Amino acid sequence: MLSISPVYSSLLIALIVFLAYRVTLFRRGEGIALGDATASNAMKRAVRAHANAIENIPVSLILLLMLELNQLAPWLLHLFGFVLLVGRLAHAWGLSRRTGPSTGRFYGTLMTWLCLACMLLVNILLVLTR
Repeated sequence: MLSISPVYSSLLIALIVFLAYRVTLFRRGEGIALGDATASNAMKRAVRAHANAIENIPVSLILLLMLELNQLAPWLLHLFGFVLLVGRLAHAWGLSRRTGPSTGRFYGTLMTWLCLACMLLVNILLVLTR
């Protein structure tokens, strides 16, 4: 039975839901049903933070799930899951606070990409060494 990837999946999907809710609040508050051409910078950042989460979290969770199914050591699964969670939280926070480069956005992206790269390499190595 899976016991680690469901925890991180739930937490990361909760982040997606929270970011989607923020977009809804901005849309209602600014009276914008579709698009963002006339939106405030804050709403554009909220839309982008949600979109970026949608772009990165699903593929991350697929890799994490495959690693758990391939019986990777639990401590490594927790490490990957934790780094993904912190990276996605940092990115969403950094992007939501300001337009342009930010510390949270930089480190959130770095953590996500490094984690993805490590997970895909470990996944390939697990398969090739069996």
